[in-house]
Amino acid sequence: MATESETTDHSAHLAKAGANVNTRFGELLFLARRYPLGAVGAIIVIAFVFAAVFAELITVHDPLATDADMSLSAPGAHHWLGADNFGRDVYSRIVYGARISLAVGLGSTFLGCLLGVILGLVSGYMSGWVDLSVQRVIDIMQALPLLVLALVMAAALGPSLENTIIAIAIPIVPHVARVIRANTLALREQPFVEAARAVGMSDFRIAVRHVLPNTLAPLIVLGTAQLGSAILTEASLSFLGLGIPEPFPSWGRMLSESAAEYVRTAPWLVIFPGVAISLVVFGTNLMGDALRDLLDPRQRT
Repeated sequence: MATESETTDHSAHLAKAGANVNTRFGELLFLARRYPLGAVGAIIVIAFVFAAVFAELITVHDPLATDADMSLSAPGAHHWLGADNFGRDVYSRIVYGARISLAVGLGSTFLGCLLGVILGLVSGYMSGWVDLSVQRVIDIMQALPLLVLALVMAAALGPSLENTIIAIAIPIVPHVARVIRANTLALREQPFVEAARAVGMSDFRIAVRHVLPNTLAPLIVLGTAQLGSAILTEASLSFLGLGIPEPFPSWGRMLSESAAEYVRTAPWLVIFPGVAISLVVFGTNLMGDALRDLLDPRQRT
């Protein structure tokens, strides 16, 4: 049997755990009240992530299965959001298309941010001819708009999931590198960096252990903003036939296949994929704005 002291310790542990849960829940409620639009954006993003992860559980039809008898059927009990010209369920294709959009968005954002952090950190910390050389390359990359550069990369690499991720990641690199370089230039003159040099730490260790962690806040905000742009760029590439190839369902390809031919006879083929793209981009932008305000030390109380 448990002793009285063990019972008391166990009760205290449970009370502390409950207090921690209540505290975290209260913090979430406080943040939701303070940033209501950011909370709405987070809910939208979480909903799309849930749909992408559990697509098999929340859909009934195979997104690739065709049914000639149900071709261009309007939204109803059998097909909630209607069917396309091949009789494929639009709802299932939108849900499974969330996987493609989120995979491309997250993959390209991570790859672009990783390369941008490396270039920005090296350029800002090393300065001199290294900084000059890196910045001229970034200037050349920034001379072209994101979509135009992504189009060039996608046309050169060919349509596939991996190539689409690379094609969208490359235009993200200069934007991230500029932000990280600006923060690095300010941080490398701080007293804690001078103290690290005084105790004999190497430049690589100072840059990784002391400078890089202090650039994570703007990096998170920038990455969240770039996530929406990456998803929109993937939809644009698929719309132009340079993104995800068939038979994988993609929101942009769903629009390109139906926008010109079926916009009058079957408007649901255009409306629902367009709404999905708009919602996920809208949600990521709202969440990014809230994160920017939350991580800004000047707005903390």
